[in-house]
Amino acid sequence: MSTLPDDLDDALEASLGRFPTTELTRSVQTLIRQYREGFDRSVPALGTEAAVAAYAGYRMPATYSAVRAALRQVALLAPGFAPETQMDVGGGTGSALWAASAVWPTLRTATVLEQSPSAIAFGRRLAGHAPAVAVREARWQQAFVDRSAPAPTADLVTMSYVLGELSPAVQEDVVGTLARGAAQGAAKGAARGAGMLVIVEPGTPAGYARIAAARRLLAASGLHVVAPCPHDGECPIRPGQDWCHFAVRLNRTALHRRIKDGTLSFEDEKFSYIAASARPSPRAESRILRHPVKRKGLVTLRLCTAEDGLADRPVSKRQGETYREARDAVWGDAWPIGRESASPAG
Repeated sequence: MSTLPDDLDDALEASLGRFPTTELTRSVQTLIRQYREGFDRSVPALGTEAAVAAYAGYRMPATYSAVRAALRQVALLAPGFAPETQMDVGGGTGSALWAASAVWPTLRTATVLEQSPSAIAFGRRLAGHAPAVAVREARWQQAFVDRSAPAPTADLVTMSYVLGELSPAVQEDVVGTLARGAAQGAAKGAARGAGMLVIVEPGTPAGYARIAAARRLLAASGLHVVAPCPHDGECPIRPGQDWCHFAVRLNRTALHRRIKDGTLSFEDEKFSYIAASARPSPRAESRILRHPVKRKGLVTLRLCTAEDGLADRPVSKRQGETYREARDAVWGDAWPIGRESASPAG
């Protein structure tokens, strides 16, 4: 179960308390409709303080949890990666800033690029409560995410839940720009194994399609896939038949439930992601793509593998320790647990 850091949770609750709950609820319903029907790119999605507050209350817990889950997989596969600088592109109110700091305490400086002045003001106010210097003293820069943006250079470049707000042509240009930034970050941070790019999108068929397109562009740019894929080859999932996504369960606060008009104390955030680096590194032998099917004495794992593409692997009780690991395995884990491929990516 994922929860927000106490400092962020307290700051978010205090900031949302400045607005009537009814106003926040109306703004959340508008945002939900925009996510379902598509954004009007001629109108800023976060143009008012109330809209920004509603967005933060509605999306920050889920975005933070999804980004942190993706970054944790990167950290598990690349234990030598110790980023000191982060660039978060289209950072909204700073979810990825907090998530990266939770995964890598080595971060010293961070920059958030965001087009909405209201979102910048809100995110900066939240960040002021952070114990981590990289978050508390982050540089917030007003900038549009489009084809004219310069390549961001940092040890870690992140972009979460942004591609869906861009036209397909601009998506391609932006991903290409991020790839160049990751390569330049690697050149400047050789001692730290730098140059990691992580893109996160909603775990929907459309979100996965954007990640799959980004993955092809990153591979064509010479970057190496780190996670979740166990290979650099073409994705074995056939478009229209399935999609690659993962899920993280998060707690809902009382205010979170009220503004979303929800009753459950938790929600499951589904997400798709791709992590790529300019340098090859060990990666998972395979990745669990669905909840393991557990029966008496048998666990069946749906895997993405480097050799066989998609494969259903049965693990029986007769396999001893491997069976016990399969019983504990969850959707999204690398498989076998704790084991990377013998050869690095590439």
